Parts: sequence; structure tokens; C-alpha cells
Amino acid sequence: MAADLPNSVKQLSDSGAFSSLHLQLYTSRDPAAPSDVDTTLEPQILTIDLSLLTGATPRERARMVANHGVPEGLRHAMLEAAKQFFDLEEEDKAELRGETVLDPIRYGTSSSIRYGTSVNPKVEVNVRYWRDFLKLAVHPQFHSPAKPLCFSDVLHDYATCTRRVGMEMLQGIWESLDLEENDMNSALKLDSCFQVFIANLYPPCPQPELIFGLPPHSDHGLLTLLHQNGGDGLDVEHGGKWVHVKPLPGSFLVNASDHMQIVTNGRYKSALHRAMANGMQEHEGVGGDGRGAFPGHGGGAGGSSG
Repeated sequence: MAADLPNSVKQLSDSGAFSSLHLQLYTSRDPAAPSDVDTTLEPQILTIDLSLLTGATPRERARMVANHGVPEGLRHAMLEAAKQFFDLEEEDKAELRGETVLDPIRYGTSSSIRYGTSVNPKVEVNVRYWRDFLKLAVHPQFHSPAKPLCFSDVLHDYATCTRRVGMEMLQGIWESLDLEENDMNSALKLDSCFQVFIANLYPPCPQPELIFGLPPHSDHGLLTLLHQNGGDGLDVEHGGKWVHVKPLPGSFLVNASDHMQIVTNGRYKSALHRAMANGMQEHEGVGGDGRGAFPGHGGGAGGSSG
């Protein structure tokens, strides 16, 4: 069966050969289920003007951040560089398929093990999701693929700028907890903690009502900053309902992640989110999370950014 499968979701989408075999492997949604999205909640995702942030950060799980200081040209260049990476020949990308979630450069497509089907609840099923990804460790050591040629320089500048944004957000969070600012670096070991860059590609899907881009999940780390190409597909859980995220032009979506919930004793909750497959357009997002180096270990292993 594996021999009949393409190497990536992009390759499958481009081929147009979505067979009953693929449908069986990728189906993870019930098309007859009622919608669980509350459209009335869309305006309730808070927008923060980072240039005016002089005090504590509000404790929403997800927030839009505007006026963050990352040049729009650099944001566009990062999306374009990611697109050029995914457009490489499969044999070029295959060289980057990592063996473990801790590999500093890792390309792949998403899957998980699900136990049980309607036919046989004891069968182990490998469920695939409609996403290809590239994950790169960019701090404290910087890693980048050699191709495309422009990628490394753009990534270095982008990672530096987004790290600054993340540090400013963390400072606001620290102040909201009434903690000493000077204690933040030592408590979270920010100089040595991991910063991970993730590029996600969700190609057009022939049957999006059956398939997740990524199922509901939260991210490892402290904060996740997400920049999308404008495609529709990201949902965030809010008050027990799902909310479509429509990014403001020029903004980042910032999610609190699992380590943030731990280090704040639950005062900042990790944001549950999901990526929906889209039948018409390609959806691309670049994100990254900072993973705190807590005493005894070096942060989380293998998170994902929707």
C-alpha cells in the first residue's frame, strides 16, 4: 500500500489522483456532523498594538499582534521562500526527512496513529493529515536547508525579528504576573531555549469535508507566532466553540503554548487550534515557537504550528 502513496500531500494534490485508497487513509472527519464553528465569535480575538504595549499583556489564549516592527517585505519574503522550498523536486526535499522529532532540520507530511474504525474498533489505523511541513531549529544554533538559495538569509533575518517580538510579548506576560522583569531571563533560560521555525503547506484538497489539515492540538513551547498567506483554514477554540481566524493585514497571530501554561500555573492557558483543509486555494503559514529550557531538560519535543 505504501508504494502507491505519493511522498507528500503537495505531490498528491498536484497529481489530481485522489483514489479510494487515499480517501481511506486521510478521512478523519464526519461530513454529516453539524458545524461546530461559532461565527459570532470572530470579532472577539483581541488585537494588541505592540508599539503601544507598555505594561501587562492581556491573558487571552490567542491574540492578533499589530505594529510589531517586522518589515512587511521580510514577512512576504519568508512566505515566498517557504513556497519555493515546497516547490522543490521531491528528491531534493526527501534528503531532509528526519529520523526523530529532535532533528534540527526535518521535512515531512503529517500523520498520527488512531485506534479503532467503525468496522473494527480494535484496529490500529495510520491517519494522514493534509499538511506538508518543514521544521527548523533556529536558536540557540541556526539551521537551514541549502535549497532554495535565498532561504537561509531570509530565514536568519526573519527568525531574529520574530524572536524580538516574542521577547517583547514575554516581557508583557511577565509584568502581568507581577514578577520582576530581571528574573525572566534566568527563570526561563531564554538565552539558551529553543526557537523553532515551522513552515506549513496545506494544498487544495478534493474533499475537504472529510479531512483535517491538522486536528485540534496545542503547541509545545512558550509562544507561537503565526503568519499566514491569507488563505482561510485556521480555527482557534474560544469558550468551547471554534472560531475562524481571519488575520488582519500585517499582523501575527500569537498563541500561548503548553510550556506557557505550565510556567504560569495555568494563568495563561495553552491555545487549542486546528487547520481545516480547503477545496479551492492553497493555504500556507510560517510560524515558530520558543521552547523554554526548564531545569533538567531542554524544552519540548516536536511541536506543530497550525
